[in-house]
Amino acid sequence: MPYRGETEAPVGGKQVREAVAHCVAVLSGAPPQQWRERAGELEWTCWETLEHLADDLLTYALRFGLAHPMGVPRVPLRLSSDRAEGPVNVIFGDETAGPDGLLTVVEACGGLLAAVVDSTAPDVLAPHVFGASDPEGFAAMGVVEVLVHTYDIAQGIQRDGNPPEHLSRQALARLFPDVPVTDSASSTLLWATGRVETPGRPRRTSWRWYGAPRRSR
Repeated sequence: MPYRGETEAPVGGKQVREAVAHCVAVLSGAPPQQWRERAGELEWTCWETLEHLADDLLTYALRFGLAHPMGVPRVPLRLSSDRAEGPVNVIFGDETAGPDGLLTVVEACGGLLAAVVDSTAPDVLAPHVFGASDPEGFAAMGVVEVLVHTYDIAQGIQRDGNPPEHLSRQALARLFPDVPVTDSASSTLLWATGRVETPGRPRRTSWRWYGAPRRSR
């Protein structure tokens, strides 16, 4: 597989915080009833998708809380779901706090991931379903999760959730080095994650990212 984008700046806590700030800016203040709508073309509601996003950020951070992250496949927290078709999480928002309260949960989980990846030695690896990755890889995974799920939710609450160009470019270079950027980095990221089709590239029905450390490519 030919890799590209190795000269892009590393992804770290700064980019995670920027992605979360984008999420909060796009989604804040939407009427509570809109959060019961489907998030884009997902089977989940906007509320459920934001809970899933918070869950991703938290569980990514927890992987590096272990003395030997590769020693266990996952931190064995209890998983549950509020309904059969909903996401399976370890973390849920307090509905009485409303959507902006759930955004606070996302911001807190994003801040935790940012702090963890910046304080962990760069050669430490942790497991992931797509293969072991380093702190930079998990930071990039967090950025992608935030950007694409913010896009999903924004469709449900009828807002513009297009990802920031610079974050999309860095995430693509780190996790999708085999995907050439066409038109814009933001549209390419949405295409790479199966959200849209672009000129000359039909919409993807399956996709994955490549979290292997840059040094191993």
